[in-house]
Amino acid sequence: MTASRTTARPTGVLKATGRERDEWFAVLDRWGAVGRPYREIADYLTGKHGLSRWWAQKLIVEYEQARGVRKPGVRPGGTFTVTASKTVSAPVDQAFRAFTDARLRKRWLPGSKMRRRTAEQGRSARFDWDDGATRVGVTFLAKGGAKTEVGVEHELLATAKAAERIKVFWRERLTALKEQLEENA
Repeated sequence: MTASRTTARPTGVLKATGRERDEWFAVLDRWGAVGRPYREIADYLTGKHGLSRWWAQKLIVEYEQARGVRKPGVRPGGTFTVTASKTVSAPVDQAFRAFTDARLRKRWLPGSKMRRRTAEQGRSARFDWDDGATRVGVTFLAKGGAKTEVGVEHELLATAKAAERIKVFWRERLTALKEQLEENA
């Protein structure tokens, strides 16, 4: 165990994966990840190292950005993806319903058009956004008791400017979601 692990509070990546980010980057460097296709790296991390798809994706993006292979926010196809998250004092099922029930969603996300594509009860939901040109993925993670981490990923954005605008938008809307859910608790 390194000294930093014994003196500092463990990071989220260490708690979730058993290694710090720089350790994962060293693993990927030794394996020769730079220049390999995303899917191949994801298969390596999920298959050989047992990471969840979510953690594999997060580490791949951060790794490729750190190694100069990918600019922040840019996906391999040239589109942009942004993420935002918020921990709310509400059970997972309540947070999930706030996204998947159109009537509840209008309260904290007024004027936005989302058409549900798929959903896994209490875990995740995917939507077409507005005209269908972009997509929104939402994950829900129980944080113990009646707390939930809600993570939003908005993808297929055409420009860096649109991505920045949407990132600000989701931060504001997740704050509104938090206020609504906690007000009703």
